[in-house]
Amino acid sequence: MEFVFLLEQVLNGLLVGGYYLLIALGLSLIFSLGGVVNLAHGAFYALGAYLAVEVTKHLGFSGAVVISPLIVGMLGVLFERFLLRRFYSADPILSLLLTFGLAMVAEQLIRMTWGASPIPSSIPAAFKGQIAVGGFLYSRYRVLMLFAVVAALTAIWLLLNKTSFGRVVRAGVQRPDMVAVLGIRLQPYMTTVVVLGVSLAALAGVLFAPISGVHPAMGTEIMTAAFVVVVIGGLGSFWGVVIAAVLVGVVRGITIHFYPAAGEASMYLLMLLVLMFRPRGLLGERIERFE
Repeated sequence: MEFVFLLEQVLNGLLVGGYYLLIALGLSLIFSLGGVVNLAHGAFYALGAYLAVEVTKHLGFSGAVVISPLIVGMLGVLFERFLLRRFYSADPILSLLLTFGLAMVAEQLIRMTWGASPIPSSIPAAFKGQIAVGGFLYSRYRVLMLFAVVAALTAIWLLLNKTSFGRVVRAGVQRPDMVAVLGIRLQPYMTTVVVLGVSLAALAGVLFAPISGVHPAMGTEIMTAAFVVVVIGGLGSFWGVVIAAVLVGVVRGITIHFYPAAGEASMYLLMLLVLMFRPRGLLGERIERFE
């Protein structure tokens, strides 16, 4: 019985890791390519959740999974075009201040539009219930979310590693000067990276809204954990962020099992331990732009 309960906590930890991953991966890509510290990333996650609630009323949950990230992605185009683009060559502290202010504005706009109280978001009827494997029971919806995270991760990996777009992005992260010498403008690629990043955040909002709840401060709350994952994984590393998200989620799940009060503190302790021995993170790469 103890083993079954521990296994459940590990699976829940993997799920939480996937939750962090969808947000942290976009955050890492935007920072690695554009040098922008996007503190407004959590606002896109919250907006994705709120839009999902509205779309679900008319088109069902499957419609929300598609439409909410698309709408947020289109907002990402405007965000990159009129705000972020001005700060790619500026001091990163300026973009940090801008996006921090934007995050506060977005949270207040959400309060004005949907109210300050949490709004209900329920698990779709088709995915309610549990899956039984021997004596082990696990939520059907949580299994769906794990598969969705793996599918999204696979799609992003294929895009970055098996396409010409991905090759340019990876080269732009490491040697932007060489990319410029070859006559390739990174601007259109940066726009696409921002759209992908905020769309992933919105997808996290859609998938996890029925579990984590939908409220105005949800975007602010998730950003700390997302930054912890990015720092542990290391800038410029796709798999570093993936490994960090899984580690943070599983460590948090196991800690909650043995010592619930230390659940949140465990990820900060993990970050401290990693940075003591690997200041650039687990798989952090040398990024010429910032060093």
